[in-house]
This record gives sequence, structure tokens and C-alpha cells, in this order.
Amino acid sequence: MNSQKQKPHIIVAEPGPDRYARGWHCLGLASEYTDKPKTLDYFGTRLVAYRGEDGEVHILDGYCPHMGANLSDGCVEGNAIRCPFHFWRWQPDGICDDIPYAKRIPQKAVIKHWPTIEENNLLFIWNDPEGNEPIPEQRVPHIADSFSDDWSGYHMIKMTVNSHPRELMDNMADVAHFSYVHSRGAGGATEFSNEAEGHCYTQRMRSGMGKGMGNVSRATYHGPSIMETHMWGCNSEDPSIKINEQRLLVTHTPIDQNSFDLRFGVLIKKDPAMTEGLSRMWVESQAQMSHGAFNQDVEIWNRKVQVDNPILCDGDGPVNMLRKWFQNFYLDVDQLPANYHEKRVHVVDL
Repeated sequence: MNSQKQKPHIIVAEPGPDRYARGWHCLGLASEYTDKPKTLDYFGTRLVAYRGEDGEVHILDGYCPHMGANLSDGCVEGNAIRCPFHFWRWQPDGICDDIPYAKRIPQKAVIKHWPTIEENNLLFIWNDPEGNEPIPEQRVPHIADSFSDDWSGYHMIKMTVNSHPRELMDNMADVAHFSYVHSRGAGGATEFSNEAEGHCYTQRMRSGMGKGMGNVSRATYHGPSIMETHMWGCNSEDPSIKINEQRLLVTHTPIDQNSFDLRFGVLIKKDPAMTEGLSRMWVESQAQMSHGAFNQDVEIWNRKVQVDNPILCDGDGPVNMLRKWFQNFYLDVDQLPANYHEKRVHVVDL
């Protein structure tokens, strides 16, 4: 027995960088955005989003720099938006091109515009602390199943989590929590690995194989805030047969430094043997089960504390590897480490 008194471990939680991660962030279903201006509160500021006559969604800083009016209270005119206060007109590039009562437009009449794309029936916004345009290699990947009649549409829920997104990211490396949060000690992963390469981070997992039925999943973060997961059940005798195949989407968009909007979407492959009505009921029940499992994590995130110096044991996954990868999106591009694009793999010994 160790007679020397051990000192208690003091949790350290340092304030993060005063910026938001570089990359694409999800703003929900693209169908939610129309020619009626919509207020968005993200990245520590207010934005306005609207769909122009060109069919594109445009996003600008949300307050008019003239006298501070909320542009969301204005009206769309072509591809531009009119301020409700003095009718200054702002084009999608953020430049004011018309002031009804002025002979000359001030040269400084420019507000920030935010790049957007629509992919997989969803809307995304690009954030870059350096003000650079989107990086082509980081484009949101196309998921063909989101357009297929063989799959349901996204069953999407949104919730606000009062924490930093890194707390959610830790799940990619946290192999142990699958057993105790989601399986209540009934057994978890039998194979588990993490892989980092450039802007992508992938978790591969198998569970339950050797007991008849098992589950297989591959979850990949494409940038700092968009994770898509392909998962299915299978029989250990013929793993090629996929049962209850699903695609999950997890996105987090920061409201401020201490909260973010979390969107969780589920795509479910339909069973062709079911009638339309039965299939609809089955899909809804599967989506609710997935949402319920995810809420188990959310309940913990909302009540936990940030720990920058965790006490890790030999059964934990590569938490530090994951955190170093995530930190890259808070650095200027010219500060990225030399091995940023090299593949690093960590296999957990279970």
C-alpha cells in the first residue's frame, strides 16, 4: 500500500481561441429558406438569410451599418435585400448599390457576405476567421442516398447544447461510452479504430459480432462540424447482408463560444417487402429510436464540464489524437502542421 498521500487531480479548463472553426457548417434543410428573410444567430453575431430570384440562398451580416436596423425585417428585391429603416439596398456580395435619397453611395457601404452551398437537400455556410473563400477539397460530400426513393428523407431534429463543440467531438475517440451510455453495460465495441487525414477524421466500429447479430458503422467528420455515419446490422454468418441500414448526419454550428445548435438527421433504407403505410410507420419508429439514443449523449453534454487535462486510462480511445486534429480548424492555414495531410491510424486494443 502506498503510504505517500496522493494529491487530487485538479481539472483544467482553459478558454479556447477567440474564433470559430474554419469550415462548412449546416443550417438545416434548404427548403426552410425562402424569399422571406430569416434571422440567424451564429458565430457570435447576427446574420440574415434569404433566397433570391436566382434561386440561391444568400447570407449577409444581419445589421445595417447605416443606423443598425435588423435586415431580417427588410424585404427581398431581386437578389438583394432592402433595409426596413432607410431602404438602403444590399446586394448578395454585401455591397450597397442603391440609397433612394442619396446622390452618392458611401465607399464604405459594404457588409460581410457569407458563402453558402446546398447539398443533400441541406444548406451550409462557410466560416473562415481569415476571410478566405471555401477550400475546394473541403466541399460537403454528396450523399446519393439522400435523393434515392429507396431511402426515407431526413428525419431531422435540432437542439441547443450549452457547451463547446469539442465536447461532442470527443465521442469519435471515446470507445468506452458506447458500452455504458448506450448499452448500459451490456457490451460495446469489438473492433474500434480512428483515422485522421487532412480535413477528415473517421471512426470505424464493429459490435456484437460472434453472438449472431452485430452492428457495423463508419462515421466520418468532413471538416470541423459535419459528421456523416453509415451503419447497419448484419448476421455474423453472412456480414454482407445489411439489416436496418441507416445514414446519420450530425452537425454543430456555434451560436457563441459556449453554445451551439446541434442538428441530428436520420436517413433510413426502406424495406421493399413492406406496404407504403407500414414502411412509413417503421421508418418513423427507427428514426425515433436513433434520436433517443443520441439524446442520451446530449443529456450528458449539457451537464458536464470541460476538461482539458483528462485522466485517461489504457481502455480509452485516442482522445488526444482527435483533439489535436480538431484544433487544426482554429489555426490559420499557414500554421497547419507539416503532417496535416498524412494518414494517422489508431486501433484500440479491445
